[in-house]
Amino acid sequence: MYSHYPQSTHMHNLKNETLAVVEPWVKNGLWEAKTISTEHALREVAAVSYLIGRGYHPQHAHQIVESWWHHQ
Repeated sequence: MYSHYPQSTHMHNLKNETLAVVEPWVKNGLWEAKTISTEHALREVAAVSYLIGRGYHPQHAHQIVESWWHHQ
């Protein structure tokens, strides 16, 4: 963590919340990296995470991103 950010309860909670939200997509990405490619897996996890950050529900974000690869 950057030294100019105090280690507070808020920052600790933010870290835990963030990691809890992205964990399923990280695990999915690791699985896809073994079966498809690392590049594809990273791109997909980043895209899902971006959409979650934009306010999409995590499952909906994943469905949207998956649809991109299946409808090219």
